[in-house]
Amino acid sequence: MTREQKDNLFVLVKSLSKSEKRQFKLYVGRLGVNEDSKFLTLFNILDKLQKYDEATILKKGIVKKQQLSNLKAHLYKQILISLRLNPSHKDARIQIREQLDFATILYHKGLYKQSLKILEKAKNMAIANEEKNIAYEIVDLEKVIESQYITRSLSNRADELTIQAKELSQQNVVASKLSNLSLQLYGLFLKTGYVKNDSEHKRITEYFHARLPEYDINTLGFREKLWLYKAHLWYSFLTQDFLSCYKYALRWVTLFYDNKDMIVLNPVFFMRGNHYLLESLFYLRKYKKFKEYLEKLETVTKEKWFPVDDNIDGLAFLYIYTNKFNLHFIEGSFKEGLSLIDEVLVKLKNYRNRIDEHHVMVLYYKIASMYFGAGDNKGCIRFLDKIISNKSLHMREDLLCFSRILNLVAHYEAGLDYNLDVLIKSTYKFLIKMEDLYEVQKEFIKFLRNLGDIYPQDVKNEFIKLHKKLKEFENDPYESRAFLYLDIISWLESKIESRPIEDIIKDKFEQSLN
Repeated sequence: MTREQKDNLFVLVKSLSKSEKRQFKLYVGRLGVNEDSKFLTLFNILDKLQKYDEATILKKGIVKKQQLSNLKAHLYKQILISLRLNPSHKDARIQIREQLDFATILYHKGLYKQSLKILEKAKNMAIANEEKNIAYEIVDLEKVIESQYITRSLSNRADELTIQAKELSQQNVVASKLSNLSLQLYGLFLKTGYVKNDSEHKRITEYFHARLPEYDINTLGFREKLWLYKAHLWYSFLTQDFLSCYKYALRWVTLFYDNKDMIVLNPVFFMRGNHYLLESLFYLRKYKKFKEYLEKLETVTKEKWFPVDDNIDGLAFLYIYTNKFNLHFIEGSFKEGLSLIDEVLVKLKNYRNRIDEHHVMVLYYKIASMYFGAGDNKGCIRFLDKIISNKSLHMREDLLCFSRILNLVAHYEAGLDYNLDVLIKSTYKFLIKMEDLYEVQKEFIKFLRNLGDIYPQDVKNEFIKLHKKLKEFENDPYESRAFLYLDIISWLESKIESRPIEDIIKDKFEQSLN
C-alpha cells in the first residue's frame, strides 16, 4: 500500500470550515489587497481541487513554476494569520501569548508601567491555567523591566520576582523531566510493545526509576501531577501491569473531573486519559466499569461547554469508536458490532488528515477482528492486508505480528489453503526477525506447519492438544499478552466444540457476569 503524497498547503486549505474560508477572504479584503491577488487566486484554485495537482495550478497561468513555492509559502502564512485572528481559535495559551506580545511592544516603546500592568494580568492568567512555562517567560520580562524602571509600588519587588522565578523554574524542571520520561516510555511502547521477559522487565524498571525525578506529591500542581500519572501509566503498560494502569489512568481522569476548568483548557489530555482508563479496563475485563466510563466520556464530549475544533473532533471519534469496538469484543457481540464498521470508515475518510497512520492501522485491526469474530473471514483478510502490505509504516512489532497470525487463521477458516504454506513461511520469516518469539507464537506456527500432514479425522485431536498447551500460558505474565490481540484459546474451543467463536466468547462473557 503506497502512501499518498500530501501537500501541506493543500491539506490546510481542505481542513478549513466554511466560516474559516469566509473569514480568510474578509481578512484579505481588510488588507486592501486587490481581489485578483495571486495568493488569493491560488487559494480559490486549491479550494476547488479534489486532490493536489501542480500541473493544473500552473495551467492557470497565475505564476511560473519557479515562483510557485514562494507563493504557496506566502498563502500558507496568511491563512495561519487569519486563523489566529479567529475567536474560535483563541484558547488560553494564545490569549496569554498575545498579551505577552502586547507587553513586549509597550516595553520597547518605553511604556514600562503599561507593560507591567499587562504582564501582571497575563501572569495570573498563565498560573491559573497551568501555563507555567509562559508564566516563567513573563516573570523574566518583568525582571528586565523592573531593572530599568523602579515602580516603587512594592519595596520587596525584586525579592518577590526572584522567588517567583525560582518556584516556577523548579516546577518547570520537574514537569519537563516527567514529560520527557512519559514520552520516552510511550516511544518504547510504540516500537516494541510489552516487555517479553524478566530481562526486559528489569531493563525498563531500571530505566524508569533512573529518570523519575524526586518529588513531593503535596507540592505538585495540576500539570506536574498529570505528567507524573502519565509516566507511571506508560511504565505500567510496558510491564503489562494492567491493575496499575487502571490505578494511574483513574487518577489522571479524576484529576480532570476535580478541576473541570482544566477539561475545557486541555480537552485532548482529558480524552487521552479516558482512553487509557478504558483500555486498562478492557484488558482487565471489567465490563460494568468499562461501559460506565465509555458512556460518561461520550456524554461529556457532547456537552455544550465541551470545546470543539477539528483536532478534538477527530480524537473524540478515534477514542470513542475504538472503545465501542472493544465493548463488542468483551460481550462477544461481533455480528451486532458489524454495523459500526461502515460508520467508522465514513468518519475515518473525513478525519484521515488528522489521525496518524499508526492509529488508522489499529482501527483496521479492530475491524478485521470484528469480521473474524462474526465469521466473515474474507472481510477480515481484506483489512489485515491493508496492515501487512503497508511497507512504509513503522508501528508496534506485536501488532504487526498478530496481524499476520490472524491472517493465517482467517485463510484457514475461509478454506483458502491453496497458498497457506507460502503464508506460513512468510509469517515465520517475519517472526524470526523479532528478537524473541513468544511461546504461544511458536506453538501456533508449529501447529499450522504440520496441519497439512494431519488426516482430517485427526484434526480435532490436534486442536485439543494445542488447546491444552496454550492454556498453560494463559496466566503467564509475559505469554498471556498474546491473547490480548487474538483470542486463540476461544478459537480452538470453537473448533473443538464445532461452534462459532462468537458463541464461545458470549458464553464466557455471560459466565463472568454471574
